[in-house]
Amino acid sequence: MHFLHKEFDLSAGDVVEVTLDHPANVQLLDPSNYQAYRTGRQYRYYGGHATVSPFRLEAPNAGHWHLVIDLGGNAGTVSASVSVLSSASA
Repeated sequence: MHFLHKEFDLSAGDVVEVTLDHPANVQLLDPSNYQAYRTGRQYRYYGGHATVSPFRLEAPNAGHWHLVIDLGGNAGTVSASVSVLSSASA
């Protein structure tokens, strides 16, 4: 399984902005769901298949989060840049 992975400590309402070079699955997972993703078990996430860039995800609550970007098992590679837009600065 090939995927891009970043970790963040986010506050509720923080926005993760992902800029992609082409469509990909963009998923925000809590630690237990990230572990399930890694081991091929059923998991829950925020996000989905991003066809527009930049793609934005809002953290539903404060905590440690994993951002995963993949092609859903399809061949190829994806490049992405990621930034966090703090809810405190809004």
